[in-house]
Amino acid sequence: MSLNKTMIIGRLGQDPDLKGTPNGTQVCNFSVATTESWKDKNGNKQEKTEWHRIVVWGKLAEICGQYLSKGRQVYIEGSLQTRSWEKDGVKRYSTEINAKTVQFLGGAQGGIDQNNNSRQADEDESESFYNSDDIPF
Repeated sequence: MSLNKTMIIGRLGQDPDLKGTPNGTQVCNFSVATTESWKDKNGNKQEKTEWHRIVVWGKLAEICGQYLSKGRQVYIEGSLQTRSWEKDGVKRYSTEINAKTVQFLGGAQGGIDQNNNSRQADEDESESFYNSDDIPF
């Protein structure tokens, strides 16, 4: 048995970058920051921020490119994916979250689930809309 599933809630660090592939598929890239806070042994508040690279494909990518912006809070669900390439003779790696679900938080817009496992917003659309009550935590 195997499972590759990642869920994060954080804020966009920059505006999304929406591009088309040569075959016409849309891809949207952006980064999301998650921050953990705790008190150290002296009672001082400490914080640690992690940055996550997010990749979204297809119609969901178009919607993210249209409605997301720097600072917007989102819930992302997807799988981890590591890519490698060579630049100037040095092998480089990047680990990304390949998003299947993107839920827009803190605003009037709802979220979109590429897997269509929630109530359907429109019979002609393949994506579904969630509200904040649908998050499993």
